Amino acid sequence: MFFKAMKEDIDAVMEKDPAARTRFEVFMCYPGVRALMWHRPAHWLYKHNMKFLARVISQRVRHTTGIEIHPGATIGRRCFIDHGMAVVIGETAEIGDDVTIYQAVTLGGTGKDTGKRHPTIGNNVIVSSGAKVLGPFKVGDNSKIGAGAVVIEEVPPNCTVVGIPGHIVKRNNVLVNDMDQIDLPDPVETQISCLRDRIAALEAELNMYHKKELENCSECDSDGCMTCVPDLEALLNRTDNKEKDKEK
Repeated sequence: MFFKAMKEDIDAVMEKDPAARTRFEVFMCYPGVRALMWHRPAHWLYKHNMKFLARVISQRVRHTTGIEIHPGATIGRRCFIDHGMAVVIGETAEIGDDVTIYQAVTLGGTGKDTGKRHPTIGNNVIVSSGAKVLGPFKVGDNSKIGAGAVVIEEVPPNCTVVGIPGHIVKRNNVLVNDMDQIDLPDPVETQISCLRDRIAALEAELNMYHKKELENCSECDSDGCMTCVPDLEALLNRTDNKEKDKEK
């Protein structure tokens, strides 16, 4: 069984990587093939409750290949881990058949889930370099995850996902109509706008409570003078308390 799976993994490399010249070269020089070669017996040991020995094997492979595959992860046939360095595959991850994974990919969890914590990758999926797929959801068959994308929710079949957070830009090989790369929300601008509104509200309340003092103050050059405000800190605290009461 192990030898058949290893042969299929080598055949997948020969089919997908134009730089691969011979099967012997792939066997000797491709870290992804070696990582999968050792993962399969480690996974067998893990399933038969020999978890410590399985972890020892996986950690030795991590040091020699730079690829960390938890022995509990389930990996299908003809998986191709290209380059491989810094690939991390979590314990409850499930990977289908004919999947391609590039370097620095993480199939991980969010730290908020128990039990099934890692993603399920469908058949014929491509996960590009640096992509992070985080959480116990499914990436559908024939989908593609773009380089550097951070995917935190389910991906339907036949979709292309890019960006942080990941969003669908192609569905069934058709561009999504509402994709807008120009008028994207800017979280920094949103926060600055909220601060401006807060400042305006505070200034209005200051003027309301101290209008007479502001009009008669000899040192005022503008409405922003604080010399004539006797207890600014107390006023600000009172304003904050009012806002908290509104939220409640």
